[in-house]
Amino acid sequence: MTRRRYSDRGSASAEFAVALPAIVAVIAVGAAALMVGSTHVRLQDAAADAARLVSRGEPDRAAGLVASSVAGAAAVIGSDGDLVCVTATAEVRVAAVVVPVMARSCALDGGL
Repeated sequence: MTRRRYSDRGSASAEFAVALPAIVAVIAVGAAALMVGSTHVRLQDAAADAARLVSRGEPDRAAGLVASSVAGAAAVIGSDGDLVCVTATAEVRVAAVVVPVMARSCALDGGL
C-alpha cells in the first residue's frame, strides 16, 4: 500500500488568497475610472451650458454654473473667431493620485 506524500488539501484557499488582491485592485481601478469619467461628463455639460450663457451675455452666471456643477472646478472664457469658448477644469482625487480633467465647449457669439 502506497501512501501519498503530498496532498492538494488547502490549495484552493491558497490560490484564492493569492488572487484576492488582484481582484480588489481591478475593482478599485474600475471604480476610479468610473469616477473620473462621470466627472468629465458633468464638466463637459457644464462647459457647454456655460458657453451658451456667455454667448448670450451672461459671463458671471457661466462661471458660477461650472463651479456649482463640479466641486472645485474653474472656468476660463475665451474666444475663437465668431465663437465664445469655455474651458472647464477640475481635479479628481483617486486615492493618492490627482487626475486633472478638462472639457472645452464653444457657442456662436451673440446667442444665435
